Amino acid sequence: MALLFLSKPERAAVWAEVFAEAGEALVIGEEAVTDPAAITHLLCWMPPKDLRRYPNLRVVISAGAGVDQMPPMPQGVELVRTLDPGIEEMVRDWVVMATLMLHRRMKDYLAQAEQGLWKAQETVHARTARVGIMGMGRIGTLAAETLGALGFRVSGWSRSGRAAAGVPVFDASGTDDFLAQSDILVCLLPLTDQTRGILNADLFARLPAGAALVHAGRGAQLDMDAMRAALDRGALRSAMLDVTNPEPLPADHWAWRDPRVIITPHVAAETDHRTGALHALSVIRATRENRPLPGRVDPGRGY
Repeated sequence: MALLFLSKPERAAVWAEVFAEAGEALVIGEEAVTDPAAITHLLCWMPPKDLRRYPNLRVVISAGAGVDQMPPMPQGVELVRTLDPGIEEMVRDWVVMATLMLHRRMKDYLAQAEQGLWKAQETVHARTARVGIMGMGRIGTLAAETLGALGFRVSGWSRSGRAAAGVPVFDASGTDDFLAQSDILVCLLPLTDQTRGILNADLFARLPAGAALVHAGRGAQLDMDAMRAALDRGALRSAMLDVTNPEPLPADHWAWRDPRVIITPHVAAETDHRTGALHALSVIRATRENRPLPGRVDPGRGY
């Protein structure tokens, strides 16, 4: 078995060291492939257009936690997303930062600072603020635990409505109730056919008036024009985005200059090079031993 590595050069050096220590075969770059039949695993963000060059390919590993950029896999090829606890912790940190910034009206203070204006905004206790998290996977659960420990009243929403420790979780049938109690709405959903465009005018209209949006899911889930309209009519008071639609956001886009919006350029998390390599090794070993693949993506669910 050999893994073909198609990713950043700075990541390749770390992967080469980890694979050498483990005694596993690693090929860096397609130009280095001498025997295509030896390639059984592929690490990439986007695979080559024609995977038929590798007749024994069994697994494609996404270089990140997301897989919405991936095309359908050929028959017999599994898709795996990278599992890295560091990603979960970094996204959690970004969500907590964004929630606190919106809760404590930091955008208002940044605007005041530009004017040299010393003016207190209303201070609201965390225990009175209701945070709703859409997407209660590993990251959403971790964010819920941290925000709950800070005193926020946290609820979750997921397709299944699967329970999370200490957090009420709504399923699709309880969407209206979930949104109605989300003063700060956090989106951590994966991008699927069902979640594309989910942050739209209808959803914003079902939030409490003056709610805030924290978006760290995927850009294509957000209707930016609908968000602007919701901001204009007071349905939303502010938003903090790590992902946008489109992405990257053009320099002349209105959202950059809107005083109610804070944008970071998709930097909530990045895979740790060594941890990513260790995860790939676990996938290779699971393949060899016919065990379930860690991070395997269900084609029917899209995550």
